[in-house]
Amino acid sequence: MYALQAVNKKALIAALVIILAAIALYLLNFLNITSLILRQKNIPTIEKGPLTQTSDRDLKDIPLLSTVAKNLEVPWAIAFLPDGGILVTERPGRVRLIDKNGNLQNEPISQISAVEQFGEGGLMGIALHPEFEKNNFVYLYYTYAGDQDNTLNRVSRFTFDKKSLKDETIIVNAIPGNRFHNGGRIKFGSDGFLYITTGDSQDPSLAQDTNSLAGKILRVTENGSPAPDNPFANLIFTYGHRNPQGIAWDSKGRLWETEHGNTATDELNLIEIGQNYGWPTIRGDQTQEGMKSPVIHSGDQTWAPAGAAFLNGSIFFAGLRGQALFEAKIENGKTNLVEHLKGQLGRLREVVVGPDNMLYITTSNRDGRGVPTSDDDKIIRLNPTKL
Repeated sequence: MYALQAVNKKALIAALVIILAAIALYLLNFLNITSLILRQKNIPTIEKGPLTQTSDRDLKDIPLLSTVAKNLEVPWAIAFLPDGGILVTERPGRVRLIDKNGNLQNEPISQISAVEQFGEGGLMGIALHPEFEKNNFVYLYYTYAGDQDNTLNRVSRFTFDKKSLKDETIIVNAIPGNRFHNGGRIKFGSDGFLYITTGDSQDPSLAQDTNSLAGKILRVTENGSPAPDNPFANLIFTYGHRNPQGIAWDSKGRLWETEHGNTATDELNLIEIGQNYGWPTIRGDQTQEGMKSPVIHSGDQTWAPAGAAFLNGSIFFAGLRGQALFEAKIENGKTNLVEHLKGQLGRLREVVVGPDNMLYITTSNRDGRGVPTSDDDKIIRLNPTKL
């Protein structure tokens, strides 16, 4: 009798698990379909060049959202050329060109053969040398296969001859990599040095090791040497990071960084040279002597923050899983967070300020974790005066 009751109880539990799983799958599909429907509305395409200069008089005539380019495959980072064009990296290893008239060229200007698209890895960050108009140097961050099939990342410098990238020179090599947590953002600061974000390559202990390049923000010269005043006499600027994917400087020259947390507890950090940002020892509101806590964090929510940009007193950053453009308003020593475009564009990866003081954002709905529309992925111009 007891055996029969036990069997019936197990069968009931199994049936409930199946029913709950079915309900969860239904809800997930419903939410995905609903999100897709919300994103089907047309966004007007820019008819003139994407970097047309604007004035206060005609800002009112520019819509909130305008499509710059579409049918891209996981656009990871964008860089503006002096002539008004845009270079775009696609994670599978392609560099695309949008010319000064706003036309996406059909063929890539470069297919980086060494790129290994593996999980979240692939071709990621892009940066132009501060004196690009003199030397035509373009820097790329990408994943490659190292010795014995190890997954690694590197930063290389190329020369852009108006048609293609050539003459690769590796400047930072053998950054630890993995299927996840590769970092990948690169930008030049006003000090002329190149800043590089690296993930912990799914080995949290490396983030606290100042002899490892994993879980760090690096700062190097244009040739990949340590910046002269780096705190550990190597490439490392700060440490204790999990998976930083966005950096931006504010009007006071301060460096801000976005970082993926563990499950949740994503972070926005104010970066100071030589500091330890705590991963994996502390997160969220936790504190420990000698470690820096975030300015704000997502708590039990998930932003999955990526690219970051500063405009008009705010740090804007893109949300992947959060599916929003986040605005951290910095006012009177406080930082208040506002969400924009929640669910309207799907997963967002990059955000930068254009020479027209518009925000340019990229979707990432074809990265295997989104629900793409027929013309994803896109680069979209956003008029910040209409937020």
